[in-house]
Amino acid sequence: MPVIHPRIHTTVDVGKPPSPPDESRYKSIQIHYHGFAYLPHARGREIKSPRFLLNGHEWELGIYPGGGLHAHHIPRSPTYLKVVIRLCSKGSVTAAFDVKILNKFGVSECRLRSRSIEWNSDMISEWSWPEVMRRSKIFDGDILDDDGTLAIVLSMKEDAAATFVPKNPLIKMIEKMFNDETTADVCFEVCCSKGEEVEEDDDSAKRAKTSTPFYAHRSILLGCAPMLAALFDVEDTGCMVTAQISDVSPHIFHYMLSYVYGGSVPKEELKNHAKDFINATDKYSIVNLKLEAEAVYLNSTKFTVDNAMDNLLYADALNCALLKETVLDFLAENSTEAIKKISFTDLPGNVVKDLMLAFDRSKKRIINKYCSDSDEEEEDDDDDEDYSLMRVCELRRKLDEKGLDVDGSREAMIEALNNSTGVDGATAED
Repeated sequence: MPVIHPRIHTTVDVGKPPSPPDESRYKSIQIHYHGFAYLPHARGREIKSPRFLLNGHEWELGIYPGGGLHAHHIPRSPTYLKVVIRLCSKGSVTAAFDVKILNKFGVSECRLRSRSIEWNSDMISEWSWPEVMRRSKIFDGDILDDDGTLAIVLSMKEDAAATFVPKNPLIKMIEKMFNDETTADVCFEVCCSKGEEVEEDDDSAKRAKTSTPFYAHRSILLGCAPMLAALFDVEDTGCMVTAQISDVSPHIFHYMLSYVYGGSVPKEELKNHAKDFINATDKYSIVNLKLEAEAVYLNSTKFTVDNAMDNLLYADALNCALLKETVLDFLAENSTEAIKKISFTDLPGNVVKDLMLAFDRSKKRIINKYCSDSDEEEEDDDDDEDYSLMRVCELRRKLDEKGLDVDGSREAMIEALNNSTGVDGATAED
């Protein structure tokens, strides 16, 4: 509130006066640093308080009697006390802090505030005030009490909006329905080979097989995995229906079906069985998991001239467009060695165009490395909407933004985008 001059006995407000600050939501703690003059005061040396609880969270207050290392410092310039508040417990909270330096009479000499921020033990866990008060003022003024104690009051105001509200439970509920026999209406019998292969007789099977049951729900499969739902082509009669799967191992199928129910696959599993996941998800059109496995395979594979052709043919056969693009870029960058060691007789005809694009990208990278011509940059900007020159990740991003299928070959993605652009243009004209 404004200070009233001694000769003025009343005031008249024009408009609504500001409300006094609401101190009721602040929780405060007073911290005493005894023998402040004898505390280590080398620049960057922190003195931490014992941990304390405020609003159910654990904190600690640190001071730098000689200033922080990153403080603005010129030789013979004043030294400032630095104060740091730090979240020590796990979890997150949205809160603002108020720090007061008290004099020996218990009156605030200095007050600092933080904005309301979202504290998180894994991300933002501390806030600092680098120049709170000159060290000389602490000793020359009436700051320290007769025993040389520095008193600091720390107040915390937790944001009311930060009140814990559980997230929508739908995803967790669906995850819990995974492989739940009591509520399922369909069952996959996933066969696995057991033992060594034996000679086939008229009366004996070539392999001894066992199967693992996986229970599922037709309605979830119809929405999230139509290819799996299509295995149950009979009408829903209310009875359990079974389908046989013999081309995917139970181990891989377990993670694949769990993914359909909102689960995730550990990175180590994807890394160790990347091709198995790509094969299974390509066959049953679990697109996002296929792209995830493809990305993990790329990051864990070292491409060489010896394995390039195998990876290229594999990528082309399973429509792994990003893997295909990466291998072609490798061949373009190592064309001299590739021509000497690789036979291109088995190269599919549809790969030739992609290989030419890879050579074009390689040439542009070389030009951009040694040249910085502005005209060249302008040409690149003009090609932003030329889908035929875009990289796979950019094509997939645009398809996803339009709500289109992100799986398929490069040609299929470009065709889908061109068709979508045509439909959008016709709609706009209408």
